[in-house]
Amino acid sequence: MRAPDELRALVEESLSELRLDPTLGALEEPIRYALGGGGKRIRPVLCLAVCEAAGTSAESAVEPATALELVHTFSLVHDDLPALDDDDERRGRPSVHVAFGEAVALLAGDALLAEGLGLAGRCDPPEIGRELARATLGMIGGQYLDVTGAQMQLEELHRLKTGRLFAAAVGLGLWAADVPTEHQGPWRAFGEELGVLFQAVDDVLDGDGYAAELGTDGARRLAGDAATRAHARLERIEADTSVLAELVDGLAVRTA
Repeated sequence: MRAPDELRALVEESLSELRLDPTLGALEEPIRYALGGGGKRIRPVLCLAVCEAAGTSAESAVEPATALELVHTFSLVHDDLPALDDDDERRGRPSVHVAFGEAVALLAGDALLAEGLGLAGRCDPPEIGRELARATLGMIGGQYLDVTGAQMQLEELHRLKTGRLFAAAVGLGLWAADVPTEHQGPWRAFGEELGVLFQAVDDVLDGDGYAAELGTDGARRLAGDAATRAHARLERIEADTSVLAELVDGLAVRTA
Protein backbone atom coordinates (compact mmCIF):
# COMPACT_ATOMS: atom_id res chain seq x y z
CA MET A 1 0.00 0.00 0.00
CA ARG A 2 1.39 3.37 -1.02
CA ALA A 3 1.39 6.34 1.33
CA PRO A 4 -0.86 9.34 0.62
CA ASP A 5 2.09 11.44 -0.57
CA GLU A 6 2.96 8.80 -3.17
CA LEU A 7 -0.63 8.69 -4.36
CA ARG A 8 -0.73 12.48 -4.50
CA ALA A 9 2.32 12.40 -6.74
CA LEU A 10 0.39 10.22 -9.20
CA VAL A 11 -2.40 12.80 -9.26
CA GLU A 12 -0.01 15.70 -9.80
CA GLU A 13 1.71 13.86 -12.63
CA SER A 14 -1.61 13.13 -14.31
CA LEU A 15 -2.75 16.75 -14.02
CA SER A 16 0.55 18.04 -15.41
CA GLU A 17 0.24 15.72 -18.42
CA LEU A 18 -3.43 16.46 -19.01
CA ARG A 19 -4.14 17.43 -22.61
CA LEU A 20 -7.01 19.89 -22.85
CA ASP A 21 -9.22 20.22 -25.90
CA PRO A 22 -7.34 22.48 -28.35
CA THR A 23 -10.48 24.45 -29.16
CA LEU A 24 -10.24 26.01 -25.69
CA GLY A 25 -7.31 28.06 -26.96
CA ALA A 26 -6.04 30.70 -24.53
CA LEU A 27 -8.61 29.58 -21.95
CA GLU A 28 -6.05 26.93 -21.06
CA GLU A 29 -4.14 29.52 -19.00
CA PRO A 30 -6.87 30.16 -16.40
CA ILE A 31 -7.71 26.45 -16.36
CA ARG A 32 -4.09 25.58 -15.55
CA TYR A 33 -4.06 28.41 -13.02
CA ALA A 34 -7.07 26.93 -11.25
CA LEU A 35 -5.61 23.42 -11.26
CA GLY A 36 -2.23 24.64 -10.02
CA GLY A 37 -3.52 26.36 -6.92
CA GLY A 38 -2.16 23.79 -4.50
CA GLY A 39 -4.33 21.78 -2.17
CA LYS A 40 -3.89 18.28 -0.85
CA ARG A 41 -5.86 16.55 -3.64
CA ILE A 42 -7.82 14.77 -0.93
CA ARG A 43 -10.59 13.44 -3.16
CA PRO A 44 -8.43 11.93 -5.94
CA VAL A 45 -5.98 10.52 -3.39
CA LEU A 46 -8.93 8.87 -1.63
CA CYS A 47 -10.03 7.39 -4.96
CA LEU A 48 -6.57 5.91 -5.59
CA ALA A 49 -6.30 4.59 -2.03
CA VAL A 50 -9.68 2.84 -2.29
CA CYS A 51 -8.68 1.22 -5.57
CA GLU A 52 -5.42 -0.03 -4.07
CA ALA A 53 -7.09 -1.23 -0.86
CA ALA A 54 -9.58 -3.15 -3.01
CA GLY A 55 -6.69 -5.10 -4.52
CA THR A 56 -5.93 -3.27 -7.77
CA SER A 57 -3.01 -1.03 -8.72
CA ALA A 58 -3.67 2.64 -8.03
CA GLU A 59 -2.70 3.38 -11.64
CA SER A 60 -6.01 1.80 -12.69
CA ALA A 61 -7.85 4.68 -11.02
CA VAL A 62 -5.65 7.58 -12.14
CA GLU A 63 -8.01 8.73 -14.90
CA PRO A 64 -11.17 8.59 -12.73
CA ALA A 65 -9.27 10.35 -9.94
CA THR A 66 -8.11 13.05 -12.34
CA ALA A 67 -11.65 13.52 -13.64
CA LEU A 68 -12.84 13.91 -10.06
CA GLU A 69 -10.25 16.61 -9.38
CA LEU A 70 -11.28 18.48 -12.53
CA VAL A 71 -14.89 18.52 -11.37
CA HIS A 72 -13.88 19.57 -7.86
CA THR A 73 -11.79 22.42 -9.29
CA PHE A 74 -14.73 23.53 -11.42
CA SER A 75 -16.79 23.80 -8.25
CA LEU A 76 -14.14 25.94 -6.54
CA VAL A 77 -13.82 28.33 -9.48
CA HIS A 78 -17.57 28.86 -9.57
CA ASP A 79 -17.97 29.00 -5.78
CA ASP A 80 -15.53 31.92 -5.63
CA LEU A 81 -17.52 34.01 -8.12
CA PRO A 82 -19.24 37.18 -6.82
CA ALA A 83 -22.65 35.63 -7.55
CA LEU A 84 -21.93 32.82 -5.09
CA ASP A 85 -19.40 33.06 -2.25
CA ASP A 86 -17.61 36.17 -3.59
CA ASP A 87 -14.15 35.10 -2.43
CA ASP A 88 -11.21 37.10 -3.74
CA GLU A 89 -8.60 34.57 -2.62
CA ARG A 90 -8.21 30.84 -2.92
CA ARG A 91 -5.33 29.13 -1.09
CA GLY A 92 -3.39 32.31 -0.58
CA ARG A 93 -3.55 33.74 -4.10
CA PRO A 94 -6.14 35.60 -6.19
CA SER A 95 -9.21 33.62 -7.19
CA VAL A 96 -9.60 32.88 -10.88
CA HIS A 97 -12.20 35.61 -11.35
CA VAL A 98 -9.86 38.17 -9.74
CA ALA A 99 -6.89 37.08 -11.82
CA PHE A 100 -8.72 36.74 -15.16
CA GLY A 101 -12.14 38.37 -14.83
CA GLU A 102 -15.58 36.97 -14.06
CA ALA A 103 -16.52 35.96 -17.59
CA VAL A 104 -13.28 34.06 -18.12
CA ALA A 105 -13.60 32.37 -14.72
CA LEU A 106 -17.13 31.25 -15.57
CA LEU A 107 -15.94 29.76 -18.86
CA ALA A 108 -12.89 28.15 -17.25
CA GLY A 109 -15.16 26.44 -14.73
CA ASP A 110 -17.45 25.27 -17.51
CA ALA A 111 -14.46 23.83 -19.37
CA LEU A 112 -13.17 22.06 -16.27
CA LEU A 113 -16.55 20.43 -15.77
CA ALA A 114 -16.79 19.34 -19.40
CA GLU A 115 -13.23 18.01 -19.41
CA GLY A 116 -13.81 16.11 -16.17
CA LEU A 117 -17.05 14.47 -17.24
CA GLY A 118 -15.60 13.75 -20.68
CA LEU A 119 -12.57 12.04 -19.17
CA ALA A 120 -14.74 9.97 -16.83
CA GLY A 121 -17.00 9.04 -19.73
CA ARG A 122 -14.05 7.55 -21.60
CA CYS A 123 -13.13 5.29 -18.69
CA ASP A 124 -14.05 1.64 -18.26
CA PRO A 125 -16.35 0.47 -16.87
CA PRO A 126 -19.06 2.96 -17.94
CA GLU A 127 -20.29 3.15 -14.34
CA ILE A 128 -17.36 5.51 -13.71
CA GLY A 129 -18.85 8.21 -15.90
CA ARG A 130 -22.31 7.73 -14.47
CA GLU A 131 -21.00 7.82 -10.89
CA LEU A 132 -19.24 11.13 -11.38
CA ALA A 133 -22.16 12.69 -13.27
CA ARG A 134 -24.61 11.77 -10.50
CA ALA A 135 -22.28 13.09 -7.84
CA THR A 136 -21.81 16.35 -9.73
CA LEU A 137 -25.56 16.86 -9.99
CA GLY A 138 -25.91 16.20 -6.28
CA MET A 139 -23.18 18.73 -5.51
CA ILE A 140 -24.84 21.35 -7.73
CA GLY A 141 -28.20 20.64 -6.10
CA GLY A 142 -26.63 21.20 -2.71
CA GLN A 143 -25.09 24.45 -3.87
CA TYR A 144 -28.50 25.61 -5.10
CA LEU A 145 -30.01 24.90 -1.68
CA ASP A 146 -27.19 26.88 -0.09
CA VAL A 147 -27.45 30.00 -2.27
CA THR A 148 -31.26 30.11 -2.09
CA GLY A 149 -31.28 29.79 1.69
CA ALA A 150 -33.57 26.77 1.67
CA GLN A 151 -34.82 25.79 5.09
CA MET A 152 -33.24 22.44 5.79
CA GLN A 153 -30.81 20.80 8.16
CA LEU A 154 -27.13 21.50 7.56
CA GLU A 155 -26.40 17.78 7.51
CA GLU A 156 -28.61 17.27 4.46
CA LEU A 157 -27.19 20.33 2.72
CA HIS A 158 -23.60 19.19 3.22
CA ARG A 159 -24.43 15.58 2.33
CA LEU A 160 -25.08 16.94 -1.14
CA LYS A 161 -22.78 19.94 -1.51
CA THR A 162 -19.69 18.37 0.07
CA GLY A 163 -20.46 14.72 0.65
CA ARG A 164 -21.37 13.66 -2.86
CA LEU A 165 -17.85 14.11 -4.27
CA PHE A 166 -16.32 12.32 -1.28
CA ALA A 167 -18.75 9.44 -1.73
CA ALA A 168 -17.95 9.45 -5.45
CA ALA A 169 -14.22 9.24 -4.70
CA VAL A 170 -14.89 5.91 -2.99
CA GLY A 171 -17.28 4.76 -5.73
CA LEU A 172 -14.88 5.60 -8.54
CA GLY A 173 -12.10 3.69 -6.82
CA LEU A 174 -14.37 0.67 -6.46
CA TRP A 175 -15.40 0.69 -10.13
CA ALA A 176 -11.77 1.07 -11.21
CA ALA A 177 -10.94 -1.97 -9.09
CA ASP A 178 -13.82 -3.96 -10.60
CA VAL A 179 -15.48 -4.49 -7.22
CA PRO A 180 -18.95 -5.99 -7.89
CA THR A 181 -21.95 -3.94 -6.84
CA GLU A 182 -23.00 -6.51 -4.27
CA HIS A 183 -19.66 -6.13 -2.46
CA GLN A 184 -19.55 -2.33 -2.42
CA GLY A 185 -21.85 -1.69 0.54
CA PRO A 186 -19.27 -1.54 3.37
CA TRP A 187 -16.98 0.68 1.30
CA ARG A 188 -19.77 3.08 0.41
CA ALA A 189 -20.90 3.25 4.04
CA PHE A 190 -17.38 4.44 4.83
CA GLY A 191 -17.54 7.05 2.07
CA GLU A 192 -20.77 8.52 3.41
CA GLU A 193 -19.02 9.57 6.64
CA LEU A 194 -16.28 11.59 4.96
CA GLY A 195 -18.33 14.56 3.79
CA VAL A 196 -19.58 15.27 7.31
CA LEU A 197 -16.06 14.92 8.70
CA PHE A 198 -14.53 17.24 6.12
CA GLN A 199 -17.25 19.88 6.38
CA ALA A 200 -17.33 19.96 10.17
CA VAL A 201 -13.57 20.55 10.34
CA ASP A 202 -13.84 23.12 7.54
CA ASP A 203 -16.52 24.99 9.47
CA VAL A 204 -14.38 25.01 12.61
CA LEU A 205 -11.56 26.57 10.60
CA ASP A 206 -13.87 29.15 8.99
CA GLY A 207 -16.12 29.80 11.98
CA ASP A 208 -19.35 29.24 10.05
CA GLY A 209 -21.76 26.41 9.16
CA TYR A 210 -21.66 23.76 11.85
CA ALA A 211 -19.47 25.97 14.05
CA ALA A 212 -22.02 28.78 13.91
CA GLU A 213 -24.94 26.43 14.57
CA LEU A 214 -23.37 24.11 17.16
CA GLY A 215 -20.50 26.20 18.48
CA THR A 216 -16.85 25.36 17.89
CA ASP A 217 -16.82 22.55 20.45
CA GLY A 218 -20.04 21.10 19.04
CA ALA A 219 -18.62 21.10 15.52
CA ARG A 220 -15.43 19.45 16.77
CA ARG A 221 -17.51 16.75 18.43
CA LEU A 222 -19.43 16.24 15.21
CA ALA A 223 -16.17 15.80 13.32
CA GLY A 224 -14.84 13.43 15.97
CA ASP A 225 -17.99 11.33 15.84
CA ALA A 226 -17.80 11.14 12.03
CA ALA A 227 -14.15 10.07 12.21
CA THR A 228 -15.02 7.39 14.75
CA ARG A 229 -17.80 6.07 12.54
CA ALA A 230 -15.51 6.11 9.49
CA HIS A 231 -12.92 4.03 11.33
CA ALA A 232 -15.64 1.63 12.46
CA ARG A 233 -16.79 1.24 8.85
CA LEU A 234 -13.23 0.47 7.76
CA GLU A 235 -12.93 -2.26 10.39
CA ARG A 236 -15.79 -4.11 8.69
CA ILE A 237 -13.96 -4.21 5.35
CA GLU A 238 -11.86 -7.31 4.73
CA ALA A 239 -8.88 -5.55 3.20
CA ASP A 240 -5.81 -3.56 4.15
CA THR A 241 -7.41 -0.19 4.83
CA SER A 242 -4.49 1.33 6.75
CA VAL A 243 -3.95 4.13 4.22
CA LEU A 244 -7.66 4.96 4.27
CA ALA A 245 -7.50 5.13 8.06
CA GLU A 246 -4.54 7.48 7.74
CA LEU A 247 -6.55 9.70 5.42
CA VAL A 248 -9.43 9.82 7.91
CA ASP A 249 -7.04 10.90 10.65
CA GLY A 250 -5.59 13.55 8.37
CA LEU A 251 -9.03 14.96 7.65
CA ALA A 252 -9.84 15.07 11.37
CA VAL A 253 -6.77 17.08 12.38
CA ARG A 254 -6.22 19.27 9.32
CA THR A 255 -5.57 22.96 9.88
CA ALA A 256 -6.06 24.30 6.33
